[in-house]
Amino acid sequence: MITQSNFSLSGADGKLIIGDITFDEKNPNTPIVLFVHGFKGFKDWGAHNLVARYFASNGYRYVKFNLSHSGVPVDDPKDVTDMEAFASNTVSKELFDVNAVLDFMEKAYGANTKVNLIGHSRGGGLSIIEAANDLRINKLITWSAIADFNSLWKKEQEAEWKKTGKIFVTNARTKEQMPLNVTLLEDLEENAATLNIIDAAKRINIPWLIIHGDDDINVPFETAQTLAEANPGSRLVKMEGANHVYGATQPYTNETLPPLLFKVCEKVLTFLGE
Repeated sequence: MITQSNFSLSGADGKLIIGDITFDEKNPNTPIVLFVHGFKGFKDWGAHNLVARYFASNGYRYVKFNLSHSGVPVDDPKDVTDMEAFASNTVSKELFDVNAVLDFMEKAYGANTKVNLIGHSRGGGLSIIEAANDLRINKLITWSAIADFNSLWKKEQEAEWKKTGKIFVTNARTKEQMPLNVTLLEDLEENAATLNIIDAAKRINIPWLIIHGDDDINVPFETAQTLAEANPGSRLVKMEGANHVYGATQPYTNETLPPLLFKVCEKVLTFLGE
């Protein structure tokens, strides 16, 4: 029987990380897949729970969590509504959180635990940096990954951002204006070398599967080609007709995975089994 257990731990600035582990009760000691969500995303967005069940049904423990400053409240984790936390997020805080979850899993499952890391969109960028620096990562899979954290806003916004201390990005789904404090930009400038995704991509020396849709209007397919060119050992898979989220929506009420996302999961399963 497929079941889900919850966990919580301290993240960046002491804010709470909440997560869950989906697994088959008959076979609990299976390899780990850790999923890192993207910008304006969260662990229960769209079809993420169906993806978790898919991998649990196929022999994996699937771990997902909300980044501590994702803007999803711990007491009502249904959407991005905590704009104070969202505004104060930085990439360094997100990497702190990813490491905190890896530390948690190492303590729970043993020092020799190897983790297969999946990152979507901005979470893909985080995962590339993590995989380049953390020996606990066994294989890397990126879905619709960015190649530059600065690509999430317009370059011409940065002067105003530094002047006013804040800019706003639009949530395409809710049309809400979501604030970003200038500390996000300052973090990227102060840690430019550490947070350079392309440089990290060049240092990946584990199996890496890059999946990207050719109908992605959020992160163009050319971005995936740039990542693949940075690391000739990677494998690039183009998903014909796929958008940024492979046909998922929020909310997602179907009981089965969107066809394109199902194909993505199949390709990942094959890659993990190699």
